[in-house]
Amino acid sequence: MTTLAAVAANFTRDLEQNYQTIETYVAQARERDVDFLVFPEAAIGGYLSSLGNHGDTVKTTSRSLPPAIRLDGPEIQRVQSIAGDLVIAIGFCELAEDGETRYNAAAVLDGSRIYGSYRKVHQPLGENMSYSSGTDYGVFDTPIGRVGLQICYDKAFPEAARVMALDGAEIIASLSAWPAARTATAENLQEDRWTYRFNLFDTARALDNQVFWIAANQAGTFGSLRYVGNAKIVDPGGNILDSTLLDSGMAVADVDIAETFTAMRGGMFHLRDRRPDAYGVLTELDATGDAGWRGLAHA
Repeated sequence: MTTLAAVAANFTRDLEQNYQTIETYVAQARERDVDFLVFPEAAIGGYLSSLGNHGDTVKTTSRSLPPAIRLDGPEIQRVQSIAGDLVIAIGFCELAEDGETRYNAAAVLDGSRIYGSYRKVHQPLGENMSYSSGTDYGVFDTPIGRVGLQICYDKAFPEAARVMALDGAEIIASLSAWPAARTATAENLQEDRWTYRFNLFDTARALDNQVFWIAANQAGTFGSLRYVGNAKIVDPGGNILDSTLLDSGMAVADVDIAETFTAMRGGMFHLRDRRPDAYGVLTELDATGDAGWRGLAHA
């Protein structure tokens, strides 16, 4: 059996507080014999305090921006010292080799090795004013299986998860700082329309690709953002095995990866039964996916 876990918690600009929170959940994970623990997007240094064309989303200001961290820097090394033999995925603001470019990034690692890292490809609501975007998706061999990483808004794009599933991903870790709706926010955040979408994407992507899906998310508030939590483990049939709902905490599930894949993929063949010959139009559409589609449809 393999034990998977996802964290919902609040992470800010206070790095020492972040490390303490990471230590707390790593300790809890060890008590429950967790093999793979997923922290949220921006768990080292916090996320942006607002989204849109204002405030700390403007590239030309450093006000309140997350600390920029090198993959080989002391902050990641500190997390590795906490992780020990536990495999974790964690989000941070990565500083590129040129010393200027920032990426919204994640890495999967343990105390002795970084197995892989990822730079967020899809950017919502002005996030591109603070971060450059990544260009591809990797899948990494780890002690708990082949793992793919994606961040937040990526989950709204089926292609992102599919390319990792086709590369052999058994587990996709989806790290988020997903807030409630900015307008007409529901009084009960569990009923908020953005919470609904967050949860729907998680179950759909797991079922689409018949993979284990681990969704971690920020909780609480930061700046103008109010996060919806709902960290969860989803199996390849789209079934939620455990969830934190709105609360901070840790969702945990014991799974048999090989046996589950045999059962789930032995009855429905979502990857085998694809028809790539019919999908070529996907890469021919214009940037809006609108006018180009109509033109091709009537050609």
